[in-house]
Amino acid sequence: MDSVKQGANFVSEKVQQATSGTSKEANKEVAKDNNANLGTRASAAKDAAGDKLQESKHDAKGEAHKEAI
Repeated sequence: MDSVKQGANFVSEKVQQATSGTSKEANKEVAKDNNANLGTRASAAKDAAGDKLQESKHDAKGEAHKEAI
């Protein structure tokens, strides 16, 4: 039963990792957009950095759940 829970947690972390990765890429595009104002670009760059941290965190947690199976 514990391995089923760990498997579900692994899948959940991988989904969250993918979501963070998608958000990061979208924010990177906004940050590079010359038509956006400076404040928007700076905010998007900050958000992209935060998304990268979240992506890495979910990857590590997913791997931990995978190892526990």
